[in-house]
Amino acid sequence: MKKLLIILGYIAAILALVLAVTPLFKIAYIPSILALIFGIPALVTSKGQQTGKRAIQLVFLMTIIALALTTYKAVFTESEVGNTEQLEQKEDQLEEESIDELEGLDLDEIDNE
Repeated sequence: MKKLLIILGYIAAILALVLAVTPLFKIAYIPSILALIFGIPALVTSKGQQTGKRAIQLVFLMTIIALALTTYKAVFTESEVGNTEQLEQKEDQLEEESIDELEGLDLDEIDNE
């Protein structure tokens, strides 16, 4: 049971680290919390044993790093809106072109057929 929890903790912690450095950093909280959920029972089950706890500590370390990166990016990343005037002008231009194309169609011939 302990090995399964450690393996699941590793997978979740690595996924959290990968997501923390990508633009999808906001969903990195989910695998981070899962890594903590898998790590705590693994730590509790290893308390009575004298075996090494390095693997569990590594899971917690990776999870803490992922949480720190994700929180940092969430606080200091600003979403910037580009120049909307250019977009509005292009939209108006495309609308005018579409109207010109529709006016150029000869719909009377289609109705007679």
